[in-house]
Amino acid sequence: MRIVRQALYQEVADRLRQMIDAQELAPGAWIDELRLVEVMGISRTPLREALKVLASEGLVRLEPRRGCFVNALTERDLDDIFPLMALLEGRCAFEAATRATDADLQALEAPHAKLCRHAEAGEIDAYYETNYEIHETIQRLAGNVWLSGVIDDLRKVLRLSRHKSLMLPGRMAQSCAEHLAVFAALKERDPVRAEALMKTHLLNQRVALRVLDGETEGAAATDSTAHPSAPVLPHSRKRRLTLAASTTSDE
Repeated sequence: MRIVRQALYQEVADRLRQMIDAQELAPGAWIDELRLVEVMGISRTPLREALKVLASEGLVRLEPRRGCFVNALTERDLDDIFPLMALLEGRCAFEAATRATDADLQALEAPHAKLCRHAEAGEIDAYYETNYEIHETIQRLAGNVWLSGVIDDLRKVLRLSRHKSLMLPGRMAQSCAEHLAVFAALKERDPVRAEALMKTHLLNQRVALRVLDGETEGAAATDSTAHPSAPVLPHSRKRRLTLAASTTSDE
C-alpha cells in the first residue's frame, strides 16, 4: 500500500494549533490570513481549509465579513467543560488502575519525578508539558478508544486556557501533590480512589482559574472517597494567596 502524504491543509492546521498553543495567535486575536500565507509560503486555499478544521474543533471562529478569530473560552465554557473533563479523566484513571501493567506504572516514575523537579524550580512551561504528557499516558493506559476520542477533542479546546491556572501562587506545588496522589492510587491498584483524586485534580484547576479571574473565593472541590487531606484551595479575597499543598499525597 502506498503511503499517502498528509494533505497540505492538515499540515497547516497542525502549525496553526502550535501557534495557538504558544499564544503566537492569542485568544481573541484576529487571524491575519495575508500575513500567514506569506509566512508559511502557501496559497490561501490550504489556509482556509485548515481554518475550517480548527473551527470544527472549537479553536477558532469564522465570522462573516469580519474574518477569523482565535476563540477565547468564556467563564460559562470553562464551567461546562471542566466538570465534564473531570468525569472523563476520572474514568481514565479508574480504567488505568485496573489495566496498567507493572511495567506501565514503572515507566510513569520518570515523568512524575520530572514533574516534581519542574514544580520545585517554578518552571511553568516545562511543568505544563510534563503534566500534559502524564495525562495522555494515563489516558492511553486506560485503553478505551471511545473515551480517549472525546477527551482529545475537549483537550484541544482547553489548551486555549493553557497553563493559566499554574500562575496562581502555590497552585503548581498543589497540582504536583495531586498528581502524585493519583499515581499512588494507580500503583495501589485502587481504581475508585484514583478516579476520585483525578476528578478533584481537574476541578481544582477550574477553581484556580476562577480565583485568578477574581470570580470567586470559594474552596476547591473535595471528595470524601478520595482522601481526607485532599488539597483544597483556601478561602481568600486576595489574588496573592498561598495554596496549601497536601500533607500526605502527591499529584
